[in-house]
Amino acid sequence: SKYSISWVLIGIAIVLSLIGIVFVFEASSINALNSFGDSFFFLKLQIRWIVLGIAVMSFFAFYSYKNLYYFSLPAMIVVVLLLLVVLVPGIGQKVGGARRWIDLGFITIQPTEFAKLATILYLSSWFTSKDKSRFLPFLMLTGGLMFLILLQPDMGTAIIIFSISVLMYFLAGQRIYYLLGLIPLSIAGFVGLIFVAPYRLRRLTAFLDPGNDPLGVGFHINQILISLSEGGLLGRGFGASRQKYLFLPEAHTDSIFAIIGEELGFVGSMLLMFVYIVLLYKLYQIYNATSDRFGKLLVGGIFSFFGLQIMTNLGGMSALLP
Repeated sequence: SKYSISWVLIGIAIVLSLIGIVFVFEASSINALNSFGDSFFFLKLQIRWIVLGIAVMSFFAFYSYKNLYYFSLPAMIVVVLLLLVVLVPGIGQKVGGARRWIDLGFITIQPTEFAKLATILYLSSWFTSKDKSRFLPFLMLTGGLMFLILLQPDMGTAIIIFSISVLMYFLAGQRIYYLLGLIPLSIAGFVGLIFVAPYRLRRLTAFLDPGNDPLGVGFHINQILISLSEGGLLGRGFGASRQKYLFLPEAHTDSIFAIIGEELGFVGSMLLMFVYIVLLYKLYQIYNATSDRFGKLLVGGIFSFFGLQIMTNLGGMSALLP
């Protein structure tokens, strides 16, 4: 047929979205009731995004990805403008000391999420040509994006953008010795960023010694470890989490895996990770089956994006990463 649709990939996306809906409601109902007087507040928000996601997925299932090549530059320009606009007081919302969101009234957007997608799209088109002398412009582009994101500040997303860019440079078959030379420079840069901001240094010390300040900077990681340890092998049972009662910070967003681990235990957590592994394996299969350079880089970038996001979140939730 004209269109080749991966029903396995669509099925995985829907399964993960349904799991997300259930546990977002589970972990957020108490917080939503206290903050907004509506225990379904975050559930409605999540459903709204999933409906939008399904609409976008349906469109792109029948849209030729090759046409995205022509949207790469406009997408990057829009993202850079959004990253500048979010820094403007009165437009960008400041929450928890960071200015990362733009409230459009009917919906709130986070420009850094669009920056990840725009980076994948732009670098896919960038490396489609076989020009090998593009390391400096590549470095300037990546560095510029990271600089705007660090101004928010959001070091985690800056690291993700940097890692995606480096992986795509590698997948494009560019000169590897440039990347090898970049390793000590990037390590020095990230270490410098940690020491420049006291809160980042405190997070690092909390990672190295979680028991040092359990009610201060180590509070979050300690509550995560309590959630996971309480889950044991099979978990407390669905809906039985105690940590969701405002003990665990950001229970319905960053720390959602800790709630899953507490309720479903080690076995449930491993099953969830297995679904993610299947997702990555399916993307890997598509990467190998794609013949044109732009499509291959696009899938490689998407694979890198999901892989890095999964490792970063699960690493943070299991105290393997700061």
